[in-house]
Amino acid sequence: MIILGIDPGIAIVGYGVIDSSKGIHTVVDYGVVETPKEEITAVRLAMIADSVRKIIERYEPRDIALEELYFNTNQKTIIRVAEARGVLLLTAIERCGGVYEYTPLQVKQSITGYGRAEKQQVQQMVKTLLKLDKIPKPDDAADALAVALCHAQVAGFNKRIRT
Repeated sequence: MIILGIDPGIAIVGYGVIDSSKGIHTVVDYGVVETPKEEITAVRLAMIADSVRKIIERYEPRDIALEELYFNTNQKTIIRVAEARGVLLLTAIERCGGVYEYTPLQVKQSITGYGRAEKQQVQQMVKTLLKLDKIPKPDDAADALAVALCHAQVAGFNKRIRT
């Protein structure tokens, strides 16, 4: 089963594609989609949609897992990230249909066994679980791989967003 994990953002969207066949998780691809800060929000959102659409078409994931928003104190940033997340959800549901959402706490719990784990602990477990030589970089890609792994471990127990 091919799973696409996504770490939403407006400047950087992390993505991680894993193959989770027969309980063995292997990396297919990972990386980031970056948008230039000098562009208007609408153009950045279109760039995100187009890039993620191409990733979905290339890997044909059975399921797509997104991290839910983590609220911080910057109101301007959270609104733009929420807009990007909306574009990601729409693109995912149109192209795949199997869309799942996980809170940061759920991701940390499934990867490390502790919902309040530090970022470095999660990244180290991603490296270990996927049998990688080093922690994936940038952090957004490692986070997306963690979301994909979370889904692989709890697939079938979370509610699917239906069209």
